[in-house]
Amino acid sequence: MNNSTQQTPFLTPKTIEITRWIAVASLLALILVGLLWELWLAPLREGGSWWALKVMPLCWPLAGLLKNRMYTYRWVSLMIWLYFTEGVVRAWGDKGWSSGLALTQTLLCIVLFAACALHVRWRFQMARENTDTETIEESKPSA
Repeated sequence: MNNSTQQTPFLTPKTIEITRWIAVASLLALILVGLLWELWLAPLREGGSWWALKVMPLCWPLAGLLKNRMYTYRWVSLMIWLYFTEGVVRAWGDKGWSSGLALTQTLLCIVLFAACALHVRWRFQMARENTDTETIEESKPSA
């Protein structure tokens, strides 16, 4: 039987905070890689590409992640698969710098997804444990 109220020693507010900062760092890294890739390192056209605008949707969730909004973590973990798909396709089909940057984008997408998924899961788990603890303490007879 699954005992979801078991205390896990590693699940602390600090570990949840670490997932938050990993998510923020990987999102910032994705924005930076996207800009460098399309403007200077390996643009589709000489002198830079309008394709650099692809990082604009990545800027929107940054405020929500910094404010620790649970809803933002949820939808970012879904949106990021578009960038993952682009990274896989371009890593497979492009050559040179572009291929390496696409692989970097793909790896950053995986890190961002994992950080968001763990953050959401662990926050819900900690909230459930806190609720269960409060319920147990309320049901104890007072001395």
